Amino acid sequence: MSMIADFYGGKSILITGATGFLGKVLMEKLFRTSPDLRVIYILVRPKAGQTLQQRVFQILNSKLFEKVKEVCPNVHEKIRAISADLNQNDFAISKEDMQELLSYTNIIFHCAATVRFDDHLRHAVQLNVTATQQLLLMASQMPNLEAFIHISTAFSNCNLKHIDEVIYPCPVEPKKIIDSMEWLDDAIIDEITPKLIGDRPNTYTYTKALGEMVVQQESGKLNIAIIRPSIVGATWQEPFPGWVDNINGPTGLIVAAGKGFLRSIRATPMAVADLIPADIVVNLTLAVGWYTAVHRPKSTLIYHCTSGSLNPCNWGKMGIQVLATFEKIPLERAFRRPKADFTTNNVTTQYWNAVSHRAPAIIYDFYLRLTGRKPRMTKLMNRLLRTLSMLEYFINRSWEWSTYNTEMLMSKLSPEDQRVFNFDVRQLNWLEYIENYVLGVKKYLLKEDMAGIPEAKQHLKRLRNIHYLFNTALFLIAWRLLIARSQVARNVWFFIVSFCYKFLSYFRASSTLKV
Repeated sequence: MSMIADFYGGKSILITGATGFLGKVLMEKLFRTSPDLRVIYILVRPKAGQTLQQRVFQILNSKLFEKVKEVCPNVHEKIRAISADLNQNDFAISKEDMQELLSYTNIIFHCAATVRFDDHLRHAVQLNVTATQQLLLMASQMPNLEAFIHISTAFSNCNLKHIDEVIYPCPVEPKKIIDSMEWLDDAIIDEITPKLIGDRPNTYTYTKALGEMVVQQESGKLNIAIIRPSIVGATWQEPFPGWVDNINGPTGLIVAAGKGFLRSIRATPMAVADLIPADIVVNLTLAVGWYTAVHRPKSTLIYHCTSGSLNPCNWGKMGIQVLATFEKIPLERAFRRPKADFTTNNVTTQYWNAVSHRAPAIIYDFYLRLTGRKPRMTKLMNRLLRTLSMLEYFINRSWEWSTYNTEMLMSKLSPEDQRVFNFDVRQLNWLEYIENYVLGVKKYLLKEDMAGIPEAKQHLKRLRNIHYLFNTALFLIAWRLLIARSQVARNVWFFIVSFCYKFLSYFRASSTLKV
């Protein structure tokens, strides 16, 4: 019998961010392993034209919850959706709902956050800092609360090379930042944002660091733990391999590459791609919830959920594995390909890639206008290139995260719990995982028919050939313009043409003699 699964039986659990990718996987695992839990409260923001019940029905009707319905047929009755808005004071929760939450909640999993790298600082502070502060205030009023688990990010301190399982202070106190966001106008906030975030790359990492400080300062007598996952990707094993439902992080790159829009990225091939499957994060989260509630550590423990120090996979290897899956070529052939096919750190190549993507997009949109359709390719390409620009910081660097607390927790689990709630990333086979990831994107995110894979391969081949032809045309045009201006270039050109002509003549003559 699993001690962790048994612990959550009969519990009332509050999950913020339950409608997000990680929140859904967390709910699924809880229902599947502890079907006798009392209730899961989820905070749901009202959406025009859709009731809370309809949103819950939409979540439970996805492929993700198929196994849950077998072990917990009454799962609909165990989800209690509560209307809430994390942008509002007290989350705009009604008095009746607030009273129910305060009276019955046993465990809180705080997963909600804005993950947009380029989010405005005011909005990022509200969701990642102020909302955390307000939730902690609620938690302090819950007489039956046993544990508060805060999901942060391993990149909250990405300005450091080596990161320990401790909370690092920020130069400015979170309370001062929260207060200033209430009266400063957007223009001033925009001006001071670069100075506030300092050597961090964006508002996301900065506000997640502030959120950790708030947890430390406002914890009081609560049993609290912080989990820092790195780049969360598709599921590894549970409830089945490759499930994903959003285009965040590497998923967007896989979609763009698979559709033929992306041929290379500016990355350091040997930099560690610290990807972590969603089900590993969820298993660690549930184990931490059990350990925090049962063993009640004297201080707030931080758990790193990363792969780089235990089972590293670099961006070059990952890119090759993605390409191998797209084309279903033997991996040995894939490894003989130049790394620049997918990852390159050459600035000239990157800018050439941007030009050679934008120009066909403009031409295609012109064609769409002529045929009376709405142009969309240029907008899509600009969005993709902007996303790549924001990811550059993370795909050109490597970090070292200590994992002492994570390994300590693993040693505390029984053999059964180590099996049911497996978060040992050393067991992960990257080749299998990336292949399932790519197929999962196609099946679960894009909802494409798997029988259409051969046709998709042909489509990808056609797009690749168009890309190569367009690059060749650009090169010839540039070369022709250079020839018109340089005698040396003309001499080189005439030498190449003469050599090709002689080679073809020799080849033709040899063929005639053989006949």
